[in-house]
Amino acid sequence: MDKLKGNAIVGQSGGPTAAINATLAGVIRGAFESDHIGTVYGAIHGVAGLLEDRYCVLNDIVKSEEDLKLLENTPAAALGSCRAKLPDPAKDTAAYEKLFALFEKLDIKYFFYIGGNDSMDTVDKLSKYASIIGSDIRVMGVPKTIDNDLCGTDHTPGFGSAAKFIATVMQEMIRDTAVYFVKAVTIVEIMGRDAGWLTAASALTRKHCGVAPDLVYLPEAVFDYDKFYEDIEEAFKKKPNIVVAVSEGVKTADGRYVGEGTQSGATDVFGHKYLAGTGKMLENAVKEKFGCKVRSVELNLPQRCASHAASLVDLTESVMVGRAAVKCAESGESGKMMCFERIGDGDNYAIRCVSRDIASIANKIRYVPREFINERGNNITDECVDYLLPLISGEVMPAYKNGLPVHFVING
Repeated sequence: MDKLKGNAIVGQSGGPTAAINATLAGVIRGAFESDHIGTVYGAIHGVAGLLEDRYCVLNDIVKSEEDLKLLENTPAAALGSCRAKLPDPAKDTAAYEKLFALFEKLDIKYFFYIGGNDSMDTVDKLSKYASIIGSDIRVMGVPKTIDNDLCGTDHTPGFGSAAKFIATVMQEMIRDTAVYFVKAVTIVEIMGRDAGWLTAASALTRKHCGVAPDLVYLPEAVFDYDKFYEDIEEAFKKKPNIVVAVSEGVKTADGRYVGEGTQSGATDVFGHKYLAGTGKMLENAVKEKFGCKVRSVELNLPQRCASHAASLVDLTESVMVGRAAVKCAESGESGKMMCFERIGDGDNYAIRCVSRDIASIANKIRYVPREFINERGNNITDECVDYLLPLISGEVMPAYKNGLPVHFVING
């Protein structure tokens, strides 16, 4: 297919990460290198912003290699994000008509959307609408999510840095709690509604650091209070200070979230229940059962955008996948998401970027495989550790000024 000449627009959507701006930098790099893309626009606050005609000209903002490098090491979403759910394009076209009118006005031939599961739903719908009206615009999804739960890809940009932060903080907390010879339980709640990848990362310290959480509970294994109490009793036989890592999305056999009782029951636009409070629920349960000292810690927002603990592999791959998205779109691809395919492991770890149909990815969840969880359901296997370790490799030194990191800011 002939390469289209025209302009490009890129947006960010969903939760921020330490690597989403590295992916943005990759898209910008690819577009700036292209002979077929002229102006590169940035969507301010994703499709929600575009529906209000909010965008910027990135050619006027990102002017040098130094700007790109600083953007790569800036956490969160420099263009701003959103959680907007588009309607079914076969039933309600108003939003699409407005978006595609803007694309025509700006001579947009290439649309890149960086995000996770819900964002890929947007990519799928925009691609379908383009097909319905016979538009030649090329719509590409570029993965991002700390949850690592996108199908079709070995892992997702943003996950490695979040996993590195979680493993680092977990090691520090384990060493902290071990200084006293007092019977105590520390419960650490980690993000992960449906998939337990982030909580699994808490055990990465097992292989090389000599410490690890005593118990690890993921959403993929049914949570049972009686077994939980038995696990703690068994752990107390070995040491007085017990550390538990638990996903916010663990559920009991009846399908109820453990932390559901602490929440209002409200949901977001995609129907996801707001979760938090799992650690507090378990803290109260352990206190009542054992009467010992108990604390719960919710890692909360810091686990998403801790760029001071970013993985070099993660940032490097994030730039790579953004650039690859431009190449694929230039070659005629549309309605695809860029994916990582692992072609080596251990000391020979390597990946390559491939594109896969967005319809096979959108609205699906990639769970932690059962073989990555032990038989008891209270920890991960060594196989899981070996899968995760390469993703947190390498250190990044951010630019500092007056003792604090410097970030690249796009004023929308």
